[in-house]
Amino acid sequence: MAGLLVPVADWLGAACLVAGALLALAAGIGVLRFPDALSRMHAATKPQVLGVLLLLLGIALRLRSRADLGMILLVAVFQLATAPVAAQMIGRAAYRSGRFDPGLLDADELADR
Repeated sequence: MAGLLVPVADWLGAACLVAGALLALAAGIGVLRFPDALSRMHAATKPQVLGVLLLLLGIALRLRSRADLGMILLVAVFQLATAPVAAQMIGRAAYRSGRFDPGLLDADELADR
């Protein structure tokens, strides 16, 4: 039974690697194609973070050693901790500098400030 699980883990790892690479590619295309900084901020954080996490899961399924898994977990935690903060800072700076299209906003909660 253990011999059967290794090829399954390898195939799942390969699928995660391909899916993560495609999400990272979609994030890169979104950064190039979206019209303003707030839209680009979403493209740079949301699919990119999920893509990196899928890549890390694929690597973890392929490597399967304790030292590697610890490092992969550490990278995932830092990615999850820093990407939202960076997106918030980029969004706030873009809003304050006026580098966004107000017509694309559904609601502007910061207009009173």
